[in-house]
Amino acid sequence: MDRRHSFELALPGATIGAVAGAMAGGLTLFAGAPTGLAALAALALAAPLALFGGLYGVLVGHGVLRPGTFGPAGLYWMAAFPLSRLLQESVVGLGMADGVLAFLAYQAMVSLGFAIGFVWLHERVMPYWLARRADVNPRAAELLGVYVRYATLLRARKKGSRR
Repeated sequence: MDRRHSFELALPGATIGAVAGAMAGGLTLFAGAPTGLAALAALALAAPLALFGGLYGVLVGHGVLRPGTFGPAGLYWMAAFPLSRLLQESVVGLGMADGVLAFLAYQAMVSLGFAIGFVWLHERVMPYWLARRADVNPRAAELLGVYVRYATLLRARKKGSRR
């Protein structure tokens, strides 16, 4: 498969990760951090979340993770989110007062909330992106077929439960 095809599968997740990281990092402004430190915090979180978000899209595109399932995605983000936060804290250095292990354990708990939001948004953005790229990207066309079959199955289940 062409690298461009994988890159295209990565774009929605990378965008979601970058925006989420920038927004979360930007919240340090509300905590009273100086503008420069807040910008550094936003960038230091946006970059790894974009990387891991993009990797998530590639893993979905290659069939390692399945659309519509939360368990594997939750485990993925339970590792990726704390690593992203550790990188941010290593760059910015605002708060690991209780030590690295306690910090990582707390971030692993928080990561499940992040994972829910990420997966929800990814499931809403990715099919539209795949529909745009399906003509020129065979992997996108294949993954779009997976999304369509899953949506058809959900619709059939919903109709069956109404009767």
